[in-house]
Amino acid sequence: MKLPKDDRDPKALAALPDDALVDAVQRQTFRYFWDGADAASGLALDRRTVGREPDGKVAIGGSGFGIMALIVAVERGWVTREAALERLRRMVDALFRATSYHGAFPHFIDGTSGATIRMNRKDDAADLVETSFLLMGLLCARQYFDEDTKALRLLRGDIDTLWHDVEWNWFTQGGRNVLYWHWSPNNGWAMDHEIRGWNECLVTYLLAVAAPRHAIDPKVYHRGSAAGNGFDNRQSYSGIELPLGMPYGGPLFFTHYSFCGLDPRGLADRYADYWDLNCRHVQINRAHCIANPNGYKGYGESCWGLTASDDHKEGYLAHAPDVDNGTITPTAALGSLPYAPAEVLQVLRHFLAAYGDRIWKEYGFVDAFCDQRGWAAQTFLAIDQGPIVVMMENHRTGLLWKLFMSVPEVQAGLRALEFTSPHLASTEP
Repeated sequence: MKLPKDDRDPKALAALPDDALVDAVQRQTFRYFWDGADAASGLALDRRTVGREPDGKVAIGGSGFGIMALIVAVERGWVTREAALERLRRMVDALFRATSYHGAFPHFIDGTSGATIRMNRKDDAADLVETSFLLMGLLCARQYFDEDTKALRLLRGDIDTLWHDVEWNWFTQGGRNVLYWHWSPNNGWAMDHEIRGWNECLVTYLLAVAAPRHAIDPKVYHRGSAAGNGFDNRQSYSGIELPLGMPYGGPLFFTHYSFCGLDPRGLADRYADYWDLNCRHVQINRAHCIANPNGYKGYGESCWGLTASDDHKEGYLAHAPDVDNGTITPTAALGSLPYAPAEVLQVLRHFLAAYGDRIWKEYGFVDAFCDQRGWAAQTFLAIDQGPIVVMMENHRTGLLWKLFMSVPEVQAGLRALEFTSPHLASTEP
């Protein structure tokens, strides 16, 4: 079953009413995860390049976002429930074929064999953060496909097996008060990458605390992630105070990845109100592009958004106000739709009307572009396309937020970490 491509002229799309416009962008972007998925496994390819055959390299975190996008597609009627379940069954079967390391998956796998594809010489096995994004998507699917049939009971049971198998406590290196991102049977803890500071990893710590087996103590979050450099900030940028995070907030995917599932509305703990934090981060990113201190062509109220992506110079870079080489990444603004709806819709219409099919193609927007250099990527990345579909849907209906926040283990984890949330209050007797 193929999903038809939207062949309307980008300027015609830009003139649509708000809801129809967002729907069209979501649907075209979802094609990346449907027609553009790995043929063998149905999982999300790390990237696709215009005019090239894919290489079969599957992204584990991107597949988690892809599963969430699949749920949106069913809810919106773009694909049938039966077709989606066949795809999801194939994806889960492929994950069982894949090599895991103390239950955690690598960043990349071969879609056909399930063999690990290393990131680099030492990063050749477990990636705990990418695994957490995968599980966020799988737990949403477990909640959504809830019919009492033999096939779905088996599917949910298999999702539980993948979830229960992750040895989160192993990734504390024997009881240290911090999680470690990587482990390898060939290189051990040689990467030595502590997961600290404010970044995309809140859901990693939450799932590690929430796990039914092999959980970590909540103090690991408080003494690990919330301790040290890169967490507390309290400085002002463009007149906007930033409670947590690195200078200027860092790349905008910090406001997307964990919050594809975690509902930031009313979510707070001893450190921050996360809706307020994310809104401030988006405002700072936008204000930087409007001020445009480097004088890059194209920047302004209708063209902003800095986050990690392909670019014209470095190949791939985590762009941010203090790491800015003129590269605009569509997912940065579009994934921020819940936090700044009017401002993001202005950007969306401008992207379509001003740049047209230079940047709008069969799988939605290309990964990035740079007006200063007259450059536009010919690539699409799973970890950038996914949050566009998911965060736009969260703005429209809160669908993925409702699903993930309804997971009993997630609610228990939030309580253990002393979070407050409307989703928790509604469960109290």
